[in-house]
This record gives sequence, C-alpha cells and structure tokens, in this order.
Amino acid sequence: MKSDLSTSAAPLRGVGGALRSSEPVRVVPVPSAAVVLLEEAADLLVVHLDFPAALHTCERAWRSLASGALADQPTGTSSEVKCSLCVVGIQALAEMDRWQEVLSWVLQYYQVPEKLPPKVLELCVLLYSKMQEPGAMLEAANTWLQDPDNLGLPEYRTLAELHLHRVLLPLGYLSEAEKLVVGSAAFSEEQRLDALQAISTARQQQKHKHSDSEENQKLNQEVSHFFALPFRKSLLAALILCLLVVRFDPASPSSLPILCKLAQIFHWIREAMFSSSYQLPIHD
Repeated sequence: MKSDLSTSAAPLRGVGGALRSSEPVRVVPVPSAAVVLLEEAADLLVVHLDFPAALHTCERAWRSLASGALADQPTGTSSEVKCSLCVVGIQALAEMDRWQEVLSWVLQYYQVPEKLPPKVLELCVLLYSKMQEPGAMLEAANTWLQDPDNLGLPEYRTLAELHLHRVLLPLGYLSEAEKLVVGSAAFSEEQRLDALQAISTARQQQKHKHSDSEENQKLNQEVSHFFALPFRKSLLAALILCLLVVRFDPASPSSLPILCKLAQIFHWIREAMFSSSYQLPIHD
C-alpha cells in the first residue's frame, strides 16, 4: 500500500518534464503517415543517397495525402508537406539524371501549372535553365504569372524576374519580355529600366548574330562556287582524255602513260571533292 501511495504521489513525467496536478496535460500530436514518409524520403536522399528509394517514398507520401492523411492537421500543413515532397522528389530525379521528367512529375500532383507552389516553380525554372532547356518551362511559367490568384503573392516579383532572365531572354522572346516588364506592376521603376536595358542589349546581339549568319552563308556560297570551277574543268579534261584513250589500244605500251595520267586526274578529283564536302564549314 505504501508503494501504491508513493507511486500515486510521484509527479507524472511528460515531454516537457515533470507535470504537477495543477498543470494542463499537453497532447503531442502524432505525426501523420505523410509527414513520416517525408522525413524518411529526406533521410534517404541526404544521408543514404538512395535516390530511387527517396523518389518512391515521396510518391507513397502523395498517395497517403490523397487519402486525406492530413485532414486533421492545422491549415497550411498539407500545403507545406506537399511542397516539401516536391522539393525532395525534384532533387532525386535530378540526381538520377531524369531531370526531363521533373515538370510532368510535379504536375501529376498539382494538375495545372498555376497551382504550383512558388518554390516548386522556381526550382523547375532553375533546373531546366541550368540544363539549357528553358523552353520546357515557357508555357508553365507564363500560365503561372498570368493567373490572378498569384499576382498578390510575395514571391511573384522574384518569379517574374526569373522568368525574364532564365526563360524569355535566352529563348530570344524579346517582345514577350517587354510585355512582361511593361505590363506587370511587380517591377519597381528601377527594375523596369534595368530589364528594358537588358532586353535592348539582347535585341542588338540578336541583330548582329543574324547579320553574321547571313555573311557566313554568302561566304560559303562563294567558296562552293570557287571549288566548283576546277571540278568542272577537271571533269572536262577527263572526258577529253577518255576520248583520246578510246582511240588508242589500251594494251599498247604507248597508251600506258595516258592511262596513268587519267587515273591520277580521277584520283585528284575524288580527293578534292571529298575534302571540300566534309571540311568546308557550313552554317545555317
């Protein structure tokens, strides 16, 4: 009985230390399956470097979310978990050199580009830009920036600048770039002037590049014409030699030098033709 009394009198131990009878009992929420899987996926990615397993775990977590695993969690928790799952999944795909699948992978969970979290869209733009495939993000980024629900987000200005410098300008979409800069209230006056200057510089570079391309094309045509002249003369000479040889007996010793000369000419023609065809630089 003494032991019973001493036991009942002893303070209860909780997460925050000893609890007195007058203290309210704090209930620690049990992590949902999606949160547990998110932590497991991050561990597989960072610690174990098991990228396929990390991606598979993210997909399991998404299936858990689809079943309403976070329905009893505070508002915003579900969005944070989804965004974090996307970050881990994007990194896992990139590490496996499957970066081409990133956009389609995240869209299978968000359905439409305008619903992508800003952080996820930013990572996608940076990834495809780094891999020199900015065109893959053109439509998705445009759609996101034009959606009225995204205009008031604090990340909107950052994403607009990112879209300008990492997608539109590298693709040479200068008119679209001007439309974005002039028509968006996200840019300050200083930022707008800097962006317009960058667009102007890109337009000048584009004109010079086009001019150089035309000059190279003209030069290649002139060179091709130059090489064509000796070919024509050589072919004509070869035909004349053929006619002369036909009039002689090929088995005659006197015909041997002519046959050797003819063989040399044909050999020279063949070498010159292949060398000019394959070594001459061709520009579109």
